Amino acid sequence: MKKRSLLQALAALPLAAALPSWAQSTALKISHQFPGGTATEGDFRDRLVRRFAAEVEKRSKGALKFEIYPGSSLMKTMAQFSSMRKGALDMALIPLSYAGGEIPELNIGLMPGLVVSYEQATSWKTKPVGAELNRVLLDKGIVLISWIWQAGGVASRGKPIVEPEDAKGLKIRGGSREMDMILKDAGAAVVTLPSNEIYAAMQTGAMDAAMTSSTSFISFRLEEVAKALTTGRTGAYWFMFEPLMMSKAVFDKLSKDQQATLMAVGAEMEKFALESAKKDDVEVAAVYQKAGAKVVDLSGATIKKWQDIARKTAWKDYGAKNEGCAKLLALAEQTL
Repeated sequence: MKKRSLLQALAALPLAAALPSWAQSTALKISHQFPGGTATEGDFRDRLVRRFAAEVEKRSKGALKFEIYPGSSLMKTMAQFSSMRKGALDMALIPLSYAGGEIPELNIGLMPGLVVSYEQATSWKTKPVGAELNRVLLDKGIVLISWIWQAGGVASRGKPIVEPEDAKGLKIRGGSREMDMILKDAGAAVVTLPSNEIYAAMQTGAMDAAMTSSTSFISFRLEEVAKALTTGRTGAYWFMFEPLMMSKAVFDKLSKDQQATLMAVGAEMEKFALESAKKDDVEVAAVYQKAGAKVVDLSGATIKKWQDIARKTAWKDYGAKNEGCAKLLALAEQTL
C-alpha cells in the first residue's frame, strides 16, 4: 500500500518537479568576451556562436535552446573556464591560454613560434597533439566543440613592432605567460590583461602595444588608439587557439543524440571560423590604413627570429613544467 501511495503521489506531481534541475532548463548559456552582433554582422566569433546555436536548435527540434551572453555580460572573462569545469556555465568561446594558470598544459594554445600557419594549426585536430589536448581537457571537465585558430599581430601607439629589438623598453601585452617570456627576452615590460581591456590601457598610455588576433584588433576598435600595426596576413610567429567549449558535466547529462548534434554542428562551424579568420587578417590592414596607421607585414626571416627566441625561453620553460606539458610540446613539434 505504501508503494502504491508513493507512485500515486509522484504521478500527481508536475513533470518538471520529477525531473533533475538540469533537465528543466530550456536553454544552455554561452558566454564570451567579444562584442555582440547578429548571425550575419559583427565579430565572427559572436556570429559563429549564434549560427551554432540556431543550427543545433533546428536539428534538435527545439529540445536544445541557447542564451548567448557577449561582452563578458554574464560573468568576468577570466571566470568562464573554471565555471565550465564546475558545471556553473554551460558553454564558452575563449582563448584556451586564459586557463593556463589553472592548468599549465593549456598554455600550449598560445605558444609563440609553435604554430606558424593555418594549415599547421588546423592539422592539430587530427594529429596526436590534438588527441592528447582533447584528452587533457576531458580529464579536466571540458569538451571541445569547435576548433578555432587565429593568427596574431601587434598594434602599437608608436613605431611598428616587427623585429625583436623593436620591443625593447616598451610596455606590451602578450596574452599568455609564454608570449610574455619572449617579450621579456626582447627587453619589453609585460602587461597582463584580457583582450577586451586593451583599448583602455592603450588609450591611457598604461600600455604601449598589444598582441591579439586580427578580429580583436577590429572588434575592439584599436585603430583609434594605435599608430602602427604588424599584421599576420603574410605569416605570424604566434597563432591563438580559441575554441568553443562545453562543460563536460552538462554535456554528459544530455542524450546521445543531443551530444552527437552538438559535436556535428561544432565541427561544421570550423570551416566558417577558418575562412573568417583569414578574411580578418586581410581586412584589419585596410581598417588601420584607413585610420592613418602604418601597416607592416612579417617576413619569413623575422618570424624565425621570434621562433628562435621562443624555443630557448617559452618552449623550454613550458616543457619543463610537468610530464603533460613535455608530451604536448613534443607532439606539437611533430607538426612543424
